[in-house]
Amino acid sequence: MENIIEVGPGMGILTKYLIELPGKNCYFIDTDKESVDYLRERFPVQSERIIQGDFLRFQPETVFSGSFAVIGNFPYNISSQILFKVLEYRGEITTVVGMVQKEVAERLASGPGTKKYGILSVLLQAYYKIEYLFTVNETVFIPPPKVKSAVIRLTRNDVIRLDCDEGLFFRVVKTAFNQRRKTLRNSLRGFYIDYERGNILHLAGKRAEELGVEDFVMLARLAV
Repeated sequence: MENIIEVGPGMGILTKYLIELPGKNCYFIDTDKESVDYLRERFPVQSERIIQGDFLRFQPETVFSGSFAVIGNFPYNISSQILFKVLEYRGEITTVVGMVQKEVAERLASGPGTKKYGILSVLLQAYYKIEYLFTVNETVFIPPPKVKSAVIRLTRNDVIRLDCDEGLFFRVVKTAFNQRRKTLRNSLRGFYIDYERGNILHLAGKRAEELGVEDFVMLARLAV
């Protein structure tokens, strides 16, 4: 039976549909006490699975075991942090479906060679298939926000572990994009990388946004 965590259920607009899904163990986590109290009163059968807390600090293994999916209308101010949390639990999180700011969704789904392609694009695409599902216009909200939204879906791929030191992979990606206007030879000067020995001299003159996941894996394999 699959576990599902809804992040930020609020007044339960999505919650009422999730609890009707057959064969699912649903849990709901929200930082707002008023929302939690309301949900427990509205869905008394689910009361023990409605958690007041911060998803960013939540440890799923203390509540249930096994794989799980994450779903929700993610608070825009912490949507990137939520996705870094997903990476932390990439061995357990099979699927993510979330509404985020349109700009963030485009960034996650972007590929090499685009300006929107960045750190989270690479890190998430290393472990997940990312789909930009649809745009949500601001007019459907009351009051309407100043930005458009979008729904994305992340589906875990077959990669158990990358063919490199994964901690080093994360550091190389972040360092390269933190100085994305520089070529890799300059942005990654803090690492020792023998481009010639690794037969990747062609990457030294490129910028971070031009590299795919496999290129970064090769860099991490050689970096010291």
